[in-house]
Order: sequence, then C-alpha cells, then structure tokens
Amino acid sequence: MIRWREDDAALTMVFTDRRGGVSRAPWDSFNLGGHVEDDPAAVAENRARLAEAVGVAGDRLVGLDQVHGAEVAHVREKPAVAPTADALVTDVPDLALMVLVADCTPVLLADAEAGVVGAAHAGRPGMVAGVVPASVEAMRELGARRIHAVVGPSVCGRCYEVPAQMRDVAAERSPASRAVTWAGTPAIDVAAGVVEQLADLDVPVRWVPGCTREDDDLFSYRRDGRTGRTAGVIVRRSA
Repeated sequence: MIRWREDDAALTMVFTDRRGGVSRAPWDSFNLGGHVEDDPAAVAENRARLAEAVGVAGDRLVGLDQVHGAEVAHVREKPAVAPTADALVTDVPDLALMVLVADCTPVLLADAEAGVVGAAHAGRPGMVAGVVPASVEAMRELGARRIHAVVGPSVCGRCYEVPAQMRDVAAERSPASRAVTWAGTPAIDVAAGVVEQLADLDVPVRWVPGCTREDDDLFSYRRDGRTGRTAGVIVRRSA
C-alpha cells in the first residue's frame, strides 16, 4: 500500500504502490484511479484505506481531474466535483492532497512553517508546460517562502523512448530531461527535468528512487496499457 512515507509533527507525505487493495486484475490491487474502468466500489474502498493510512476522513482526501496541463487548483475543502487541473495547493490543515500516476512524476511540496502544501502531477506535457513551477508560484502567493519538495517514482529515462523531436522540445524546457534508452534511442527523463526546474527555483529536492516500468510493484501505463494508478499524497497537520 505505502511505498514511501515520511511523517513529522507537521506533515505526512506518502507515495503508494499497488499492493494491499481490493481491485481485481488488471488493476490489482491498490488502484486509486477512478477513470481507468475499475469497479467504482473497489476504488472507493481503496481510497478509504488511503485516507485512513494518512490520518484523514474520506471527505478530506482531495483529488483532481488530471489533463496533463499546468493549471493549479487552490482548495480549502473537498469540492463536489474534482477540479480540472494537474496540481493542488492549500493553506488549510488536515486536507490531504492527492495526485495520481502510472509513469508520470508525482511531486509533493511543503512549507510547514508557512502552513502551505501542494501536490503536482507532472507528465511530459505537464513538465514542458511548467506545472511544477506554477505550483511553486501558487504556494508562494499563499505565503510560502521555504518550500521543499519530494519527487516520487516514475518512468525513468532509460524506459521512456520518444521521437527525437519530442525529446528536443522537452529539452528546450528542461535540458536535464534529455535522455537515451537502454538501446541508445532518444528518450525523456521527466523526473530529472522536474528536479532541474525545482533547483532553478531554489527549492531543495528529495528524490525517491524507482522506475514504474521496471518495478512490478508500481503501475505502469507504458508497460501494461490497461492498469491502475498509484498516488502521491501530502497533508499538513493542525497544531
């Protein structure tokens, strides 16, 4: 269920894996995505387990209608309809922000002292569009000054083969994203590009290792096609 976790007095941050849920194949078993043709009841149960694991009620777990863009939603409660965006920010405690991935890069952001947290879903289009810098800017508008970031597992550059022109477009935005596959063909390392963007904004980064395509404990759209979604989640605790 939980691939990586960090707790302190102010924050809980987690990245999930595919174990410990109730979904059947090909979403087995801890699928958190409601848009991948899984049984809605199974997804609801998996999300309830996730909410319990991070210490919030189910109505305090907030997700998105992700569209591979750079829009950032500022939330203060769980909306009736998931915002269409690829990042969330809040200055409200005990509200768990969730982004879903199955190769894309999950990014958790926090300034616990300022009471501001964020979560971003950065695929190749989102990295190029600047969803992570937009998230940092949105947090700073809420008063964040000392943001730190955690970047979770995603498809690595060795496994993300793309046409050369697509790689060049990504590298124009983030040179560190330029990569080659195991076979020496053009590739993109989205996570490396995201880390570079954060460094350019003076945001310290912790990078949790793992390639979704290489690790069977993680969902991978590139590897499996029809599959589930893992999550990155962050919640700031009330005093």
